Amino acid sequence: MMSLSMDCEPAVHLVDDEAPVRDALGFLLRSHGLAVRGYACGAELLDAAASQALRGCIVLDVRMEPMSGLQVHDELLARGVVLPVIFLSGHGDIPMAVDALQKGAIDFIEKPFSGDALIRRVQRALALEAADHAFCAQRDRERQRLQSLTEREYAVMKLVASGKLNKVIADELCISVRTVEVHRARVFGKLGVRSSAELATLLTGLARTA
Repeated sequence: MMSLSMDCEPAVHLVDDEAPVRDALGFLLRSHGLAVRGYACGAELLDAAASQALRGCIVLDVRMEPMSGLQVHDELLARGVVLPVIFLSGHGDIPMAVDALQKGAIDFIEKPFSGDALIRRVQRALALEAADHAFCAQRDRERQRLQSLTEREYAVMKLVASGKLNKVIADELCISVRTVEVHRARVFGKLGVRSSAELATLLTGLARTA
């Protein structure tokens, strides 16, 4: 995967090839205290996504040239960019909306729409992204803690997580019960857990999001 620079600040990434529309929507969003980054075409957004890990959400017009909003969304997905996407369309195309939603877009708004409706949906998208970002950051911290374990601590951790008693672990690893207790305490301290059940839950969560 391409090496990216530090995440940018969360913002509404607004893509519309009509400058008056882009400016009006940008003004609306900023008037509600939202940070906005405007793009005149999908290629500009893709270039930005290639140079840094974007944060926030994407408001994407469907009818654009040379790449349509749907094509831009497909390319974002292909590159692993999974920010919440809200599509704007001036054409009532239900199959298009269904396709966009099935590919992960969180909303499809038909023009004309009220400013309040757009703001509510954008705020919801930003909240979803913030929660997802916090979850991923927490998982990254947990993986880093896991990598800090020594080889012996890791071996003890796996057996503790499986529910085995200290004496059984000592016999399997050919070490003393006291040594198991020391390694167990170090594992719990490094991973921030207080019991074998919490440890097992942590490892299951990490495995699911690997």
